[in-house]
Amino acid sequence: MRQLLSSLSYFSIFFAPFLLPLIVWILSPDAYVAKHARRALFSHVFPVIAAIPMIYMAVTSGSFGSIIGYLILFGIIYFGAFVYNIIMGIQVLRETAY
Repeated sequence: MRQLLSSLSYFSIFFAPFLLPLIVWILSPDAYVAKHARRALFSHVFPVIAAIPMIYMAVTSGSFGSIIGYLILFGIIYFGAFVYNIIMGIQVLRETAY
């Protein structure tokens, strides 16, 4: 059950990116589940935090090329976080198989 709840925290990027890991982290008495929920929450919040300076720079620069560049950079960061969550969710689930 521990691994299932921990992996759901990572897989929640598909259905409840911020809400489920936060709830699991706050309510879980198990340190293992809380650790993975905290990591999942950070990996869901990180692209949003990284987007704040990029949005500011894109708005203040005003050139179309820099706006496109910042959007591409945000896409790469978000895609990396998305793939990380999928990999970690699978990795946590596979821990039960051994």
